[in-house]
Amino acid sequence: MQGAYGVVMPPADTGASAVIVRADASAASSPASDSRLLPGDPGYRRMSFALFAAGIATFALLYSTQALLPAISDGLGVTADQASWTVSAATGGLALAVVPLSALSERYGRRAMMAAALCVAAFVGLLVPFAPDLGWLIGLRALQGAALAGVPASAMAYLAEEVRPKALVGAVGLFVAGNSIGGMSGRILAGWTAQAWGWRAGLAAVGVLAVLCAVVFRLLIPKARHFTPGSVSPRALARTVGRHLSDPLLVRLYLIGALFMTVFGAVYTVIGYRLAQAPFSLPSGLVGSIFLVYLVGTASSAAAGKLVGRLGRRGALYLAMGTTTAGLLLTLTSSLTAVLLGLVLITAGFFAGHAVASSSVSRTATTGRAQASALYQTAYYLGSSVGGTVGAVAFRAGGWDGTVVLGLVAMVAAGAITLYATRRALVERRSTARVVRA
Repeated sequence: MQGAYGVVMPPADTGASAVIVRADASAASSPASDSRLLPGDPGYRRMSFALFAAGIATFALLYSTQALLPAISDGLGVTADQASWTVSAATGGLALAVVPLSALSERYGRRAMMAAALCVAAFVGLLVPFAPDLGWLIGLRALQGAALAGVPASAMAYLAEEVRPKALVGAVGLFVAGNSIGGMSGRILAGWTAQAWGWRAGLAAVGVLAVLCAVVFRLLIPKARHFTPGSVSPRALARTVGRHLSDPLLVRLYLIGALFMTVFGAVYTVIGYRLAQAPFSLPSGLVGSIFLVYLVGTASSAAAGKLVGRLGRRGALYLAMGTTTAGLLLTLTSSLTAVLLGLVLITAGFFAGHAVASSSVSRTATTGRAQASALYQTAYYLGSSVGGTVGAVAFRAGGWDGTVVLGLVAMVAAGAITLYATRRALVERRSTARVVRA
């Protein structure tokens, strides 16, 4: 059964972008006959806890190696850019799998897709600590990322089908909170465990956490009562994807999202190396705790709507780019306080820019919004993969200064794209005014 799709913006998230929701024909039902869940219903609390656990597992696993990269480099005798592939492989696998898995969930069901994704990813998470060398570690991480794509591809559609519209925002909020907490706690858990027992133990701790979350999800998630299987047509999917990729505005939004994530991926992949070296020389536990800065993203992404209301979409993007750029420059100092403040600004600018770009995708796409948002997620996570790998290469070649230069180039490119859009909008506005006067 075909339905209309929309996008609900997360307040903050390590990698989560706009999330897809589906409004089926059942949404037109009268409240009295609507059997979908509401707060207070027996299944609503179980569903909320189940998706909260799924969110924690997804993003704890996805970025589990990021806080451990210096230890992985030492343990396996590899360089920073080589170790960075353990992050890039996971986000790249997710980026490549999210569109096809979103289509498969239409056929086999959201609940089944999420359960399978979590089980496979958690099982791989238990194997990852035993990887004998870097090649095996990268391969397992790529498989893990591809499996995890089944969660964001299905979770929001499940919520829209099983929860009444007036309760949907609260239900989405709990899932997104799980994303944010998982992304942050996974890095912190891995960092402190690695400080005591080594990086393999850190990865094992995250794997055990994911297994527990997968069990909680499977035990609590209610059966889908409103899902109707649909057909999966590769030809129709290809047409829709092609239509979106030929839309100049959508392509610009995808590029802006990817460029913001390039900066974010580069900074947070490499920052552990910088803080572990002189003059800071922080242990892995404290390096992992740096990711508490992610909480800043909650406030900045929540404020994005107000920024757009005051400054317009492009004005809000300029402000986000300026904030991110200021943060990058501030991290060039040798003061730990200044570096932390720079990370705060980078995080705030990134989440605000990401919120504006991803929410604009839904408003721009008039048809095939699920695929439009999935393409944004693809660009977003590819940006993370490129940023993590190229940022580490830049760090190896030029130290932290090289990583900052990469970030500045990405922000200049994003600014040029936005400036081009601004000029086009002004030209179109003047043309419209001339036609009206005529």
